[in-house]
Amino acid sequence: MERVPGPESQTGVGVVASFDFTRDRELWRWVPPDVTVYLTRTDPISSRNPQELVTELNAARYLAGPTKQLAAVGAQAVIYACTACSFIGGTEGEKALRDEMLACGASIALTTAGAVTQALAVVAARRVAVVHPYSEPVGERLRAYLTETGFDVMALRGLDLSAPELPDVTYDRVADLVLSGDHPAADAVFISCTALPTYDLIASLEQHLGKPVISANQATVWALLRAIARPALGPHQHLTQQGGFATDQQ
Repeated sequence: MERVPGPESQTGVGVVASFDFTRDRELWRWVPPDVTVYLTRTDPISSRNPQELVTELNAARYLAGPTKQLAAVGAQAVIYACTACSFIGGTEGEKALRDEMLACGASIALTTAGAVTQALAVVAARRVAVVHPYSEPVGERLRAYLTETGFDVMALRGLDLSAPELPDVTYDRVADLVLSGDHPAADAVFISCTALPTYDLIASLEQHLGKPVISANQATVWALLRAIARPALGPHQHLTQQGGFATDQQ
């Protein structure tokens, strides 16, 4: 029989998602072929009140078990991929999450909230327009977090959706939210929430608006890969061309 080369040597990275995360495939689209994503989830939360849910999932104890699982299979870096769960406690709460992951065996620990601030800094955005699907109180906590980390929030627009509604959000709805939520003085637009689909929208929105568009899922994978010196694969997306890892591969 003809011999088949491979398989290609892999570097593993880990993602801890919230128990109700549904965008696994979107995350993979930014990942190069020599990287494997080990994805696990938190234990479920019974509350469906949006602010109560993300506040509960901001507790570091929810990361212990999943992080140990990812460390056990050799993940070189681990990220907590829930935007609101990692910004709701402010910068101190975000650091506590990273500290817990390090204590549980992660070699490198990141959060989506922290990844977003890295991404915005890399694209030289200090003034941002922010769109999100949250209730108003959660949206205001996002404003507070970004302000605390040194950004000026020029506009903040939300959809006020419940958690069960998030998996049904369409590209059209996200695009309309971004177009209506942009601000002329903003250096970039940030699309918050890992539950929103964004991969196929980013390049066209950036071309239309003439500025970077950073999404939570994009920043999550970009920062995770950046931590292990690998490129994120986002064709014509401004963020993926930064940090010395320029690529247009699919």
